Amino acid sequence: MNRRNFNLLRPIIGAWTIVVAALSIGLLTGCGNAPPEPASVQESLSALPDDATLRATLDEVVDWNRENRLLNLQDHAAWQVLHGIVAYGRAFPIEKEPGGERMLAVEYLLGGGEMTGWNLRPGIVLDAETDRRGLIAEVDFGSKTGQGHPDQWLGYMAYCGLQASETIVAGDRTYTIEDFIRQVQWDVPRVPNQEYSWTLMGLSSYLPTTAAWEAQDGQTWSIERLVEIETQQDVASSACGGTHRLFALCAAVNNHQAAGQPLDGVWEAANRKILENVEAARQYQNADGSFSSNYFRRGGRTADLTLDLSVSGHILEFLMLALSDEQLSEPWVRRGVVHVCDVLQKTQTVPLECGALYHAIHALILYRQRVFGVAA
Repeated sequence: MNRRNFNLLRPIIGAWTIVVAALSIGLLTGCGNAPPEPASVQESLSALPDDATLRATLDEVVDWNRENRLLNLQDHAAWQVLHGIVAYGRAFPIEKEPGGERMLAVEYLLGGGEMTGWNLRPGIVLDAETDRRGLIAEVDFGSKTGQGHPDQWLGYMAYCGLQASETIVAGDRTYTIEDFIRQVQWDVPRVPNQEYSWTLMGLSSYLPTTAAWEAQDGQTWSIERLVEIETQQDVASSACGGTHRLFALCAAVNNHQAAGQPLDGVWEAANRKILENVEAARQYQNADGSFSSNYFRRGGRTADLTLDLSVSGHILEFLMLALSDEQLSEPWVRRGVVHVCDVLQKTQTVPLECGALYHAIHALILYRQRVFGVAA
């Protein structure tokens, strides 16, 4: 099977430019042929929209939520805004106050704009002669205001295609994204509970997957070491059912392959974990297209549309990096996409939690780009 290597997280010039490399990988032992769909699922397939209808629905859902669910600096914080950036990248708008002046969120933050929860400060000395410093993003663990996970901001801002040389103003200093990266590399040993999902997401976007460096503990760290640690973690006990962990692994593996590197050793184990969880998502998917409310552990469904959106959106987002071109055309994937669109249309009058909303939107945007191309 040919697996499309979707390098979403590799920084590139221009917002939402997609770098795609088609690379071959063999399915690992034990995957086999998928069992036939049950009758209830077969019946639902006849209701799937054609390409033109689905493309129009995707564009309508994505555009409506960008233009009508507006965030502002008075009522919302960095946690909400950065999730919006996950979905829409540099095109994500925010308002100064409700109904007030609109501006692009990424440009506002890079230019030194203030926002609740956006807490940056100087880090280590990178160049004593110029007093060049690393850039630290403070962590507010479990926060829905500030950075809730280590290196979450770097991981999410990697979606925007920011070059390492781009500047970011914090306080009275001007840094570069590279200063941010260097600080994250230095601080890797301090990450609590070895939660490297966002660290890996960010660093594997900016550094070669063969990169190694010395951190503050005097040890040699590397992208491969982070991949190994993440692969060994329990998906079920991880944030959002393990979807962020799997997304980060998938991004790193894709970038590794795009550089022509073999999937052996640590990388083979990571790829195996990705494939196992892709199959779990397919196996436990409900007949209506929603994904299991128990994520990758076992089957389950919920009548709560907001919980359904969170689960199905997060899983679909992971799948958009993990699936091959051939798999994207399979009915079970289209059912998942149609379901997420349907939930977002049904909840237009309902306030939605930003994590659930924007990860779901991001999944739809990725599907749109891979199947139909970038929207005009």
